[in-house]
Parts: sequence; structure tokens; C-alpha cells
Amino acid sequence: MKVITANFVTCAVKECKTSAASFPLHFHDAELEQQELDFQPEFIRNVLPRIDWESLRVTANELGFPTLPETKPEGDALNEEQTLKDLHRLLLETQVVEGKLSERICLI
Repeated sequence: MKVITANFVTCAVKECKTSAASFPLHFHDAELEQQELDFQPEFIRNVLPRIDWESLRVTANELGFPTLPETKPEGDALNEEQTLKDLHRLLLETQVVEGKLSERICLI
């Protein structure tokens, strides 16, 4: 599962769907793999508004990535190549190949 996918997934248990605790899901015992992909700055710019930034920060921290900025990059920051490359690496090139996902209610 790519890290970007985790930002759009919630708990599938019916009782959890209505709870805010069903998102984000948390990785446990995660084994990561990097898959090099062509750099896609426009894709990052276009998907960024859909990303729940606080949840992405939690996920990145749990997976051992350097701290993301407290606020989502906007405006001129979206033209900074290094910022876009860092997000591309985290969101698209990082895959969780083994591990568990859970949330706070049912711990699936």
C-alpha cells in the first residue's frame, strides 16, 4: 500500500464508520519498501488539496519519516522543487509491504 492510499482509507467496520476515530488508520510493525518512480510535480500539486495533512503527519511520524511541516504547503511552497520531491517520495514511492493497520475503536 502506498502511503498516499492510507490517507484515504478508513476502518471498514460498520460501527466505526460514523466515528472520527476510524481515521486515520495507524500502521504497526510496518515493513517499508521504496519504489523509484518518475517525479510528478503536477500530480503532487493536484492531489495535495485532498490530503488530510494532520493525518499524513501522523502516518509519516509512525513510519519514521522526518517531520513534515506543521502546515500543508500552499502558494509559493508548491513551486519549491525539494518540497515537491520530498512529498513525491513519501506519498508515491514509499510502500508498506508488510504490517498491520488499526484505529482507536476496534483495533482491527
